Amino acid sequence: MVKLTMIARVTDGLPLAEGLDDGRDQKDSDFYKQQAKLLFKNLSKGQHEASRMSIETGSYFFHYIIEGRVCYLTMCDRSYPKKLAFQYLEDLKNEFERVNGSQIETAARPYAFIKFDTYIQKTKKLYLDTRTQRNIAKLNDELYEVHQIMTRNVQEVLGVGEKLDQVSEMSNRLSNETKMYADKAKDLNRQAFIRKYAPVAIVIGVVIILFWAKNKIW
Repeated sequence: MVKLTMIARVTDGLPLAEGLDDGRDQKDSDFYKQQAKLLFKNLSKGQHEASRMSIETGSYFFHYIIEGRVCYLTMCDRSYPKKLAFQYLEDLKNEFERVNGSQIETAARPYAFIKFDTYIQKTKKLYLDTRTQRNIAKLNDELYEVHQIMTRNVQEVLGVGEKLDQVSEMSNRLSNETKMYADKAKDLNRQAFIRKYAPVAIVIGVVIILFWAKNKIW
């Protein structure tokens, strides 16, 4: 099944959209996302041999297509049919170009088209079960063949300069930063709570003291 989907601009590797997930259905989610980003970085340097490629990585395969200076990438289980993976990417490509084509070159911030996740999730569900009549028909479609698409290993593609320990380091750094931001968010929420209710607590305290003092005097 489809595990990860990312879309990036080839000219500079800028991530444009991503299929969001909660990370619970896949171990080492951050690790593979960092691998994908390193692949985009290599593509932005012109280090690619084909507009369509499959890349072996651990228990999965990355599949990507490049068109209109945009790379559409997905990661699937090794057992997931290659043909369906590329047709899934073709569906995403066609819709992304139709909806966002005129804004791709001018996008200046990462994930500028994050709302495209809605379409990614909807399309992903259609390709989830390979035994549906729809997907069986796609597998039997002789007009769309993937036999000529090259398959390589991720270490080979990333090259000598991009060792996998770098990916692991980046993944760990991302996890640490995520924890740091979560801690900061808790602190901000705590401060907001104090600012909101501290005046009320002070007023109540003053009232109680005055009430106690009044009873003491009388």
